[in-house]
Amino acid sequence: MNIRPITAADNVAMAKILRSSLEEFGLNIPGTAYFDESTDRLFESFQIEKAGYFVAEEAGEILGGAGIYPSEGLPSDTVELVKMYMSAASRGKGIGKKLMLKCMELAKSEGYQKIYLETMPELSAAVVAYEKLGFKKLQGPLGNTGHYSCSIWMLHEIV
Repeated sequence: MNIRPITAADNVAMAKILRSSLEEFGLNIPGTAYFDESTDRLFESFQIEKAGYFVAEEAGEILGGAGIYPSEGLPSDTVELVKMYMSAASRGKGIGKKLMLKCMELAKSEGYQKIYLETMPELSAAVVAYEKLGFKKLQGPLGNTGHYSCSIWMLHEIV
């Protein structure tokens, strides 16, 4: 298994993983990444300063991905962990954790001190994984992500 930066050739596979994951949990609703205009062009969306997106690949198949993005309205020392999605078959194998650690490493190297994320109660396994990596729940959202259907907000302080 290889974790590498996303390429334009990965856009279709990642959009499919993202949308099928949300459909699986009944979260293909407005106010989620399902309807983000960037979902079909992840590679292009992450071609900005202090952002990055990684995919996990095995034998030429994309298993999932995650990225960091300086979302609008966040404090300058904070970046958002975004579009963290795994194919159903690749969940529970530690691949998501490796992707998150890669994102955390990039965030630190870019000078960020905190990583913010938004999620939903239906994705309880992800919430547990975030907590294991040191994310703590917040009382409300930070910034202006546009994901108004998310009701769990978490923050991790980079050491």
